[in-house]
Amino acid sequence: MIVCDVETTGLDSRKNSIVSLGAVDFEHPQNTFYGECRVFNGAKIDRAALKINGFDAKRIKCRDKKPLRMLMKEFTGWAYKIKDITIAGENPRFDLNFIAASLERYKLENKFGYRTYDLHSVCYNYHVMHKISIPLKDNYSGITLDYTLRFVGLPEEPKPHNGLRGAKLEAEAFSRMFYGKSLFKEYGIYPVPKRFKS
Repeated sequence: MIVCDVETTGLDSRKNSIVSLGAVDFEHPQNTFYGECRVFNGAKIDRAALKINGFDAKRIKCRDKKPLRMLMKEFTGWAYKIKDITIAGENPRFDLNFIAASLERYKLENKFGYRTYDLHSVCYNYHVMHKISIPLKDNYSGITLDYTLRFVGLPEEPKPHNGLRGAKLEAEAFSRMFYGKSLFKEYGIYPVPKRFKS
């Protein structure tokens, strides 16, 4: 699977644009992808989104940044060489919607299908299987990415968010829950909780 994290100018994949994309080949975690781009002409820009990802509204329109079309060609050129291209992550439907909309915008081939694998469900399932109370917020699951990272022994995602760092943290969390071991050397300084080693 490809653990993916996109940073965007908002929540609507038709009106907002990708500004960066980070991804990890989960089976071969040394194989990563990261790229930034200029937004497409006419893209809506939500200041709240930029506050989260740290991008500058003027900079993401600069002509010296590669166009979104080129970023998508580079990403698919990298991704389509991977055996299992199922998109995974904390909120992979969001990421996949933006990837699909961007590929459609430029009439580029989309081989990603529609299935995704999400970290929230894996963490939720672990709680159920081990009879751990599900944290609730407003009567629904309060399992956020930061909660999951803390649960698997990692620090919360630094701010502003970065696509590759987000993808690597998510892949690390999957590995700890699946296999009880760290995936990246850089996160080896954070011990894997004993509950995942049984």
